[in-house]
Amino acid sequence: MAPADAASAGSTSDALERGRRSYTARAWKDAYAALSSADRAAPLGGADLDLLAATAGLIGRYDEQLALLERAHLAHLEHGETLRAVRCAFWVGMFSIQRGEQARATGWFGRAQRLLDREGRDCAERGYLLVTAMTAHEEAGDFEAAIATTVEAARIGERFRDADLVALALYERGRLLAKQGRFDEGLALFDEVMVGVTTGELSPIVTGILYCSVIAECQRMYDLRRAREWTAALTRWCHEQPEMFSFTARCLVHRAEIMQVDGAWPDALGEAQRAAERYTAVDDRVAIGESLYRQAEIHRLRGDHAAAEAAYRDASSCGWEPQPGLALLRLAQGACDAAVAAIRRVLSQTTGPMPRAGLLPAYVEIMLAAGDLDEARGALVELEEITQHYRGGTLGAAAAQARGAVTLADGDAEAALVALRQAADLWDELGAPYESARVRVLVGRACRQVGDADGAELELDAARRAFQELGAAPDAERVEALTGGAPRIGGLTAREVEVVQLVATGRTNRAIADELRISEKTVARHMSNVFTKLGVSSRSAVTAFAYEHDLVSARR
Repeated sequence: MAPADAASAGSTSDALERGRRSYTARAWKDAYAALSSADRAAPLGGADLDLLAATAGLIGRYDEQLALLERAHLAHLEHGETLRAVRCAFWVGMFSIQRGEQARATGWFGRAQRLLDREGRDCAERGYLLVTAMTAHEEAGDFEAAIATTVEAARIGERFRDADLVALALYERGRLLAKQGRFDEGLALFDEVMVGVTTGELSPIVTGILYCSVIAECQRMYDLRRAREWTAALTRWCHEQPEMFSFTARCLVHRAEIMQVDGAWPDALGEAQRAAERYTAVDDRVAIGESLYRQAEIHRLRGDHAAAEAAYRDASSCGWEPQPGLALLRLAQGACDAAVAAIRRVLSQTTGPMPRAGLLPAYVEIMLAAGDLDEARGALVELEEITQHYRGGTLGAAAAQARGAVTLADGDAEAALVALRQAADLWDELGAPYESARVRVLVGRACRQVGDADGAELELDAARRAFQELGAAPDAERVEALTGGAPRIGGLTAREVEVVQLVATGRTNRAIADELRISEKTVARHMSNVFTKLGVSSRSAVTAFAYEHDLVSARR
């Protein structure tokens, strides 16, 4: 071998070893760079292509990941490694489904099954392909056959000591059981799956898939405690791998939802915005829509209706249903008929108990506001029927709150207090300060109806302080109205009043943004709202309004 050739071979070998070491150390960008360098110098074998494909996926190069898996499949076949080729074909099919390429997925699954049949021996790969059979049974509505298939897949995984297969099979069984309404059994299996996930027994790709999938299922079942616990674990896992791109956007969405419930709204908004940016980088429009919806919800709760409206519309354009948030925004804007029409439409199009459960609390609230007590009662009955099958998490708290609100509207304040106290205890246990404060408002109103003026004052005062701390300006203003406080001048929100005061002192939008610690874009939206509410079109007119109502001295 010539010296130059020897040096080239040595360089290639060094790059390959460096890539393998970096993969083991979870230094994904370094692993990708080194393995890619080695591949350019001399085509990698199947095993190293497997590593490079996984690494490409972990840093967000999804098209490249699929191409590398296809190359790895062919390389394994060329060297007579049929089972490894089958495994590659399985993952090409799975990732193709995620991309919405069903025909491609079907083709790869068919190839994998043909190769497996030709191999004619028991193996772990047979268990992986049972996942596709499970999907077929589920789509046909044969849940018992689908569950039996996952049981067999788990047994195969145990027999061949394939931790990834066992975990995937247990997750699918848990999901199917939960879909049948067997929530406790499903959640128990999810907990078992997460043991393997959190102890590092699984491959990086399967670990990320199961983190996100289990958290999503917990959220669908309104199990806030589990969702919060596993989201914290996912966050730690992501932080340990700063070079990883995959799964981090999903982690940010989960974190945003949990932070919103926890009352950390500015942080939740920031996480949702970062998630949207990451999803934009890979053009995942539905996921971008989900991130935008989360942003819209926070804007709505804080009283920034213009920002909420824009985010709901953007979410819808990405294919994400903007309800029930948009209907609740319309209610807050005083457009009760629009709110009723929207929530009726989306509920009529929604099937399945758990998806409907996510809409029914808003349906009750809107119908009560519209004065349609019969509709509210009907929605409450359905919500409580669903809750009978699963009383845990936020669903039980929401049902108790709805029961209290409907009973209060029915004129039975004493019975309402029983349900509302139960709801308050549940929301407090869940650590949900905004919902707790909303229940306290209802408790305060009920106390008034039974003649307990002191109790009403205490509850409403506590609710107002909670709303102020959260930044829930519209709710704080509604409590002020209930307690006899003067409504905001000109219909302005508390934040809009602050903006008016600062405009009157001559500050620019940039200076106002710096002082209030918000974006300049948000200041512009507030100014647009102020112009509309006051019926003016200039900053000088806003300044005149501020001096006329003595707002400038109030700021000092």
